[in-house]
Amino acid sequence: MNIINKLVVTSLPFVPKNLVRYFANRYIAGETLADAVRCVRQINNEGACATLDVLGEDIFTKEEAVESRKQSLEVLHAITKEKLDSNLSIKLTSLGLKLDTAFCTENVREILKVAAQQHIFVRFDMEDSTCTTDTIDIFRTLHKDCPNTGIVLQAYLFRTADDVKSLVNGGMKNFRLCKGIYKEAASIAFQGRGEVQQNFLKLLKQMFECKSYVGIATHDSVLVDGANKMVSEMSLSVRTPSEKKSEYEFQMLLGVRPELRHKLARDGHKVRLYVPFGASWYAYSMRRFKENPEIAGYVAKAVFMRNK
Repeated sequence: MNIINKLVVTSLPFVPKNLVRYFANRYIAGETLADAVRCVRQINNEGACATLDVLGEDIFTKEEAVESRKQSLEVLHAITKEKLDSNLSIKLTSLGLKLDTAFCTENVREILKVAAQQHIFVRFDMEDSTCTTDTIDIFRTLHKDCPNTGIVLQAYLFRTADDVKSLVNGGMKNFRLCKGIYKEAASIAFQGRGEVQQNFLKLLKQMFECKSYVGIATHDSVLVDGANKMVSEMSLSVRTPSEKKSEYEFQMLLGVRPELRHKLARDGHKVRLYVPFGASWYAYSMRRFKENPEIAGYVAKAVFMRNK
């Protein structure tokens, strides 16, 4: 990130929210479930799958956690009613993880019961390192009764190779592998881009060798190319138009590198888009801007032009 982009990102909190919202539209489906349904339907029509995420991990009361659970249940019902090709992704902090782990576990259990009834896959998102152990523990506990679930693991954490081994040994073999976006200490996480890329591919190979299903979650061309090479060398199944089954899929965020997403789909790969929506769009969008300073630059340019 060059000095200008860094200054732009630092100044974003002072940009009017309505202007941030304009540029955030590419990253979020909208504020309502109806917005999300429309977005996923369009994605499905383009030949890709989706996973829906209700924004709002920063909650402070059990009442908010119960409301978050209710929203996830509404998503499940909408997926079934609208016949969408979509999973559900959940963040455990939005369901009370930092308030009471037992309370959170029961909230998640209720979601998984309904998901099982409707044959919808649920992905446990991973958050910062303070949540890693608890998230894995709850996933491990609930997977026994609700096996149609998977978990996200982060390539920048030193511990992830051991987590893969432990989960696979317990019969849990469905992962989304991502780099990780939270700022973590050098004592627990790789700091350099090259180090993270190297570990990502190492972990991906480990997962494939264990016969795991992997959502390869990246927009990084180095990792996409490395994953493609690995898929070819290991003779993994690539989805064709007449066959929906695959041994892996690529996963991308809504609004990020759509040209890469379309290329992957044209090449026959299964592609799934992470589709966030909800009233808590602002914090999510600010994270996206920090990860993609070019878009933050568009915001700054718009502010400048408006004030001319």
